Amino acid sequence: MMAGIILVCSVVFLLQFFVSYCRSLIAASIKHPLSAEVQDVTGIKSTAEGDDFTRVLQLLQLCPERPEDRSGIQAIGTYFNLLSFVRATLARIIPSLRSWTETERGQCTYFAAVTLERRIAFSRDMFAQQLES
Repeated sequence: MMAGIILVCSVVFLLQFFVSYCRSLIAASIKHPLSAEVQDVTGIKSTAEGDDFTRVLQLLQLCPERPEDRSGIQAIGTYFNLLSFVRATLARIIPSLRSWTETERGQCTYFAAVTLERRIAFSRDMFAQQLES
């Protein structure tokens, strides 16, 4: 019985730290404005929608990876899936939770768009370095 309580507490605390970590990643990306090019490619004008996350991830996969982006995008992808699960289950019962999950999912999409912009800039830099060689 005690082992079960410890397991449940550990999972809850891990989830709490995971959500805090993901929200800190998102908060750092919200300050970064998207370029007109990325806005055109992603279709994000002023606010991002949660339903666009999959499409932005597909665009991310077309760009060469930056090593420092890998763990962040994986964490945000997992966080997005967790939010989608909450939206499909608990948010049906609690209406205020639905609007919060939609806002968070949109911010996950914005994070992915900012990551896409960084990868595009990284690709351009790599291309410029190859031309100089």
